[in-house]
Parts: sequence; C-alpha cells; structure tokens
Amino acid sequence: MDARKDLENTLKDLSADLEDLIQSVRAVEKDPYRYGLELDEVERRRRLVEEVGGEIEDMREELQKTVYEAQRKGKAIMNGDALPDPDTFDEEPDDYSAWEQERQQELMHEQDEALDDVFKTVGNLKAQADDMGRELEDQTHMLADVENIADRVGGKLQTGIKKVGWVIKKNEGK
Repeated sequence: MDARKDLENTLKDLSADLEDLIQSVRAVEKDPYRYGLELDEVERRRRLVEEVGGEIEDMREELQKTVYEAQRKGKAIMNGDALPDPDTFDEEPDDYSAWEQERQQELMHEQDEALDDVFKTVGNLKAQADDMGRELEDQTHMLADVENIADRVGGKLQTGIKKVGWVIKKNEGK
C-alpha cells in the first residue's frame, strides 16, 4: 500500500512539474527569439514535453490497471468466486493447495515486478523533469542577463538618438 501511495504521489508531483514545463514551452513559443531559441529547438522541447506527458499518462494507466486487477482478484476470493480450499474436502489432500499458494506467490511477485518497473520509470521521469527544471532555471538566468543587456543597449541608443537630434538641431541653421 505504501509503495502505491508513493507512486501516486510521485505521479501527482510529476504532473505538476509537467504542467510547469508546458507553461514554459507555451511562453517560449510566443516569442522564441526573445529567449535566444531557434524554432527547431522550441519544437524539440514541445515534443519532449508531449512525450513525457504521454509516459506519465501511460504510467498512471498501468498503475490503475495493476490496482484494479489486484482488487478484482481480492473481491473474487472474498465473494467465494474462487475455488474452495482443497483441505475443506473429505478426500485425501492433494497438491492443489500447494500449487494454488505457489501460483498466488507468482502473481504477487509479478505484480511486485510490475510496480517496481513503474516506480523505476517514474523515477526516470522525475529525473528528466528535474533536469528540465534546472535547464529552465538556467535559461531564466540567461534571459534576465539578456534583458539587462537589452535595457543597457536601449538606454545607450536613446542617449545616442538624443545626441544625434541635438547635432541635427545645431546644424539646421547652417
């Protein structure tokens, strides 16, 4: 149960991170040159975000399917839909109960492996999201630097335009 909750929480966190990435890509798509990005780089990032979103959705579906199957098997046993324990019969005991127990252990092992795979994939996606987050932070700092430089250049241009205007006024009478 704890592993499932951890997976659900991690998927929820990944979904929130993905939404932030989607918003960042949308902002960059409006004016990529302002952020120093080419159109093909913006497209690559948009596709990457879509792929990550698809993987997160696939993991969510796989987790729900695994939980549903486990619940369905549990309800079948509780409702008496499963075969009765062979030890309840008056006949000589056979290997059925051992086989049934072995089969249940195999099923639980398969479910554990499936959850482990989902957990690893979620971990990989989380690492990718973290990398993308760091990249966005770096780009934010670069954008701030570009904005500061643009402001300085704009100020110098205004000063230069004023000086040119002054020179033109002075030379108008000549």
